[in-house]
Amino acid sequence: MRKLLSQQNRIEAIEAMDRIEALVRQKCKAVLFDMDGVIVHTMPDHFRAWQKVLESIGIQVDEFEIYAREGEPGMVTLSELLAKYGKKLPQEQMRRLVQWKESLFKQIASPRLFSGVEDFISQLKNQGYRLALVTGTSKNEVDSILPSRVADPFEVVITPELVSRGKPAPDPYLAALDKLGLKPDEALVIENAPYGIRSAKGAGLVCIAVATSLPREYLQDADLIFDSIEEVRKLFP
Repeated sequence: MRKLLSQQNRIEAIEAMDRIEALVRQKCKAVLFDMDGVIVHTMPDHFRAWQKVLESIGIQVDEFEIYAREGEPGMVTLSELLAKYGKKLPQEQMRRLVQWKESLFKQIASPRLFSGVEDFISQLKNQGYRLALVTGTSKNEVDSILPSRVADPFEVVITPELVSRGKPAPDPYLAALDKLGLKPDEALVIENAPYGIRSAKGAGLVCIAVATSLPREYLQDADLIFDSIEEVRKLFP
């Protein structure tokens, strides 16, 4: 049975690769990037900031509890964790805690670009692809994290302030498509976390995942999973 399942998984992976290669060759006009965990290695910094904030209200979390929620707005993350651990707080206190988390993150963060990502972004731009950044990170944090040489090629940037619902709802990716004036079958997404994948798929987009923050078993809803951006780059010769 395991052998049959393994064979089936290989067949599905080959079929997915064929579909994506055909999309890249024939119809793809834009590539939509998540930021944290795809462009910049910041998830450990987000975890450390959340850990300190949550410890102040008696909640202990591990990395996966934060990594798996990557992409959703901070207020939603806090609300879900409060519910999980049986705690209730006034909205104003929750807002202050999220603001504290963002402030801590800025103090802690030492953003590092993933290997090959800057060259990949430049390559896509030179090849004529349109680029969008679709992130659950606030605009202020995006501005403080991304150097201009990396940010400038993105003609569309969608942050939580621009949508009524964040990831895993499809709204952020639908907003990016709307601003680009493209249909879902004219673009593809690069993500790294379950909520982002669900958001992209909910918008009707093909989604590639990179296993930079979470093990592959968390990313199974993506069309294809790679270990790094450098592997994804091979799809765009």
